[in-house]
Amino acid sequence: MDLPTVSELVRTADPQQWRPGDAWLAGGTVLFSSGSDTLQRLLDVTAAGWDPLTVSDVGLEIAATCTIAELYAFPEAAPPELVSAWPALSLVQPCCDSFVASFKIWNVSTVGGNICTALPAGPMTSLTAALDGVAQVHSPGGTSRRVPVAELVIGDGRTALAPGELLRSITLPAAALRSRAAFRRLSLTSLGRSGVLLIGRRDADGGFVLTVTAATKAPVQLRFPAVPDAAKLRAGLDLDPGLWHDDVHGLPEWRQDMTFRLAEEIRTELAAPGFVAGAAAAAPSPAPHPAPGPEPAPEPEPSPKEDCR
Repeated sequence: MDLPTVSELVRTADPQQWRPGDAWLAGGTVLFSSGSDTLQRLLDVTAAGWDPLTVSDVGLEIAATCTIAELYAFPEAAPPELVSAWPALSLVQPCCDSFVASFKIWNVSTVGGNICTALPAGPMTSLTAALDGVAQVHSPGGTSRRVPVAELVIGDGRTALAPGELLRSITLPAAALRSRAAFRRLSLTSLGRSGVLLIGRRDADGGFVLTVTAATKAPVQLRFPAVPDAAKLRAGLDLDPGLWHDDVHGLPEWRQDMTFRLAEEIRTELAAPGFVAGAAAAAPSPAPHPAPGPEPAPEPEPSPKEDCR
């Protein structure tokens, strides 16, 4: 950790206490690893006391301070009738596994931090955007606003948050959670950062939604009134060339080609009348989350950043 200019830690979740030179602190895994020579104060929201996960008729509210470990455990701890009613919960664990991070990271990294870091490969952005998650944002002026996660992350490391704004929670609507879902992810290495991550949904009204992340600098969503044919889906994925992400984790051409391939797999799967949501969302999945104990030496990553915060 290299934060030599920080002189004060303030425990608060009140944006009206924010001032230039402050940074919101949750898990801090990116903030501490990246460092800063300009920050003066850290505003710690972890003592706010927000319930990590709240179930209601509206859907599932995920607090920004909910840890990855808490979210991962939710589908297994939830009542069987809820899991049956919300088959898209099957996406939670594959998305959490996409961190390919140690259990130590899982226990401190937060859902809100991963979204606000806005890395293209951030799997919490993938999960919440794909399920039409809506973020509640508190502003320094005492107001609040709601914005879809798919519009909150606007580029590589860039969000639509104004200075001092705080992400309070993300609500996944019940209608999206009732969808049948399919998950696909690719990386250049077995324990590498996501290069392509696609999530497809088939809603109760027959509508088809495909969300592309990791391959693109910001989430891209395609919506159809029904499962499209291959040509229509392929045409919808003819994106602006500048949207495809380019870094050491995958060239834009590779990301584009793999997006075409995985999108067609998802389309075919969700079009099948005998589709089982949980089975499809779980396959293929990344390596399982490691249990506490000695950790294997990770493959060297060219970037010092984790996909989490």
